[in-house]
Amino acid sequence: MVSETDVMCPRRLYLPTADARLIALNADTGERCASFGDNGEIDLTNNIGDFSPGATTPPHRLRSLRIWSFWAATSPITAPPTNLPALSVPLMCIPASWCGTGIAAILTIPTRCQKAKSIRATPPNVWAPISVDEELGLVYLPMGNATPDQYGADRTENDETYSAGLVALNVDDGQVAWVYQFVHHDLWDMDTPAQPVLIDLATDGGTQPAVIQPTKQGSLYVLNRETGEPIVPIEEVPAPQGAVEGDWTAETQPRSALNLLPPPLTERDMWGASPFDQMMCRIQFNSLRYEGQYTPPSLEGSIVYPGNVGVMNWGGVAVDPKRQALFTGAKYLAFVSTLVPREEVEEGQGSASEQGLQPNAGAPYAVELGPLLSVLGLPCQAPSWGDVAGIDLQSAEVVWKHRNGTTRDSMPFDLPIGLNVGVPALGGPLTTAGGVSFLSGTLDQYLRGYDITTGEELYKARLPAGGQATPMTYTGQDGRQYVVVTAGATAPLVPRWVIT
Repeated sequence: MVSETDVMCPRRLYLPTADARLIALNADTGERCASFGDNGEIDLTNNIGDFSPGATTPPHRLRSLRIWSFWAATSPITAPPTNLPALSVPLMCIPASWCGTGIAAILTIPTRCQKAKSIRATPPNVWAPISVDEELGLVYLPMGNATPDQYGADRTENDETYSAGLVALNVDDGQVAWVYQFVHHDLWDMDTPAQPVLIDLATDGGTQPAVIQPTKQGSLYVLNRETGEPIVPIEEVPAPQGAVEGDWTAETQPRSALNLLPPPLTERDMWGASPFDQMMCRIQFNSLRYEGQYTPPSLEGSIVYPGNVGVMNWGGVAVDPKRQALFTGAKYLAFVSTLVPREEVEEGQGSASEQGLQPNAGAPYAVELGPLLSVLGLPCQAPSWGDVAGIDLQSAEVVWKHRNGTTRDSMPFDLPIGLNVGVPALGGPLTTAGGVSFLSGTLDQYLRGYDITTGEELYKARLPAGGQATPMTYTGQDGRQYVVVTAGATAPLVPRWVIT
């Protein structure tokens, strides 16, 4: 075991890599911590067989363990199981896969490495950051769904139990403390995309240990983080039926009373830069299948609204524990999901992004996926396409919500200003103790600061490029508080002159 008091590496940074390695660095020098694993790194792919590795989450520390989820999937979905690696360092390795008859079968903890069993191909994954509760000894895993995303006929009982929800694991024995599912039999890739947020929440019944889970579908699920019981009511609402032949849909879907869900789309909501543009959008709207949220994917094409980039996505939410307030961005872009029979898909064809042809390996259908756009490349639905919102957590109410961002940097020509339509923001929020909340990642390349209680815009600074990242803050040697954000990307959602 590696001692945290290692004099050669007293302060450490743990860096996950996309190829499923975990590297320990000396925080003061940047050198590898040689006593960690094999010369400062652990390769989690050892002895696991042929699979596609991935890692999108930072590791966490809980007591003597380092806890990390990594993605491990074989392809196609009929591939044989492979074995998990055994570790000899204090690491709780949670491969983002379920197997066997119980969730605990996939845990490898140093004293129990020999109990690690096999994983099957493409089960539910954990690609969003995890959270831990030191006092309760619980690890909170935001779950993806079992691929293929838009076809679920071949999913196992464990897939149906653990996908698209939140799982709490007991760190002492690796057993499931509780699980709460947010989408039943997910056919829309509405997996749990953001880090669970822990807060001690003041309620009418006294202070409760809460975990708040933001979701793509717009609900903010507020659960007791010890028991998994809802603090804010969750209702099972009827869902559209009629999946493609061979598949099925859940009769109901859980919806939180606290949500940023937009109203259902109507033909009247179809919008355009000209009467012709609007007319074509209305024709397109009526040619597609749409029966509200959770309309199943179809051969003729189904509208997915909220769309696949979600209302909330990987950026998550920011919580002010003193004010019992929450700040977040909200995206409102409708998508179209069209099933394509496998025999019509050429080998090697497909995209790994949120749009284009999704291969859906192992399913009888691929999926053509993309925003609902007009012939001019504009979103067919009327703006706003992106908001910011402030929520009172004690009353579970949305106190304010308004448009965020302009068309600047999204037009075919450069203008110093843009129309205040509200645009999607692919970035995470930050809130300070002073009640100022920051969000970048908008398509007009600004960092903005808002009053978390009123929504007033207090600050706006131009970035040199897209800031699709979560800001952070620190106090400088001069005593001033600074905000830092990584800026260097664009958001490939729709054509450049609409949304870069």
